[in-house]
Amino acid sequence: LHSTERSCLLRELHRFESIAIAQEKLEVAPPSPGQLRHVFFHNALPFVGFGFLDNAIMIAAGTQIELSIGVVLGISTMAGKFKVVFSCFLSSSLAGYVEALASRLGLSIPDLTPKQADMWQTRLSAHLGKAIGVTIGCILGMFPLLFFGEEEEKLEEK
Repeated sequence: LHSTERSCLLRELHRFESIAIAQEKLEVAPPSPGQLRHVFFHNALPFVGFGFLDNAIMIAAGTQIELSIGVVLGISTMAGKFKVVFSCFLSSSLAGYVEALASRLGLSIPDLTPKQADMWQTRLSAHLGKAIGVTIGCILGMFPLLFFGEEEEKLEEK
């Protein structure tokens, strides 16, 4: 089909679907387990990246922020809060790049109808994916802590 024919066919299918839904003759099946897994991973992967960046930046830059701003102004607790704001700002600024990387890895948008996307199962799967994804990302983002022990041992030896 040519592009004009495809768009005409798609328009008619949407019109038919909206009429059938309005007349309540067309029942929408709940998403399959495979679709729910797809929704879960589609939401989890970008949040793994976000959690990783957020925690890694906070740990790596946090010490420097506390030592510079906190010492100069004499507000170590406030500098601790500033490192959280700084890491959240920076990692959310990089969120677009994380999502672009996820799409390059082949993570496609789940094929759901609007009614299926609004069902409780789909919303639960999406929220669980985000929560578990950010948790895994935060755990992975703790890797800078592996390097802090070596620096402290070197300082004690000197």
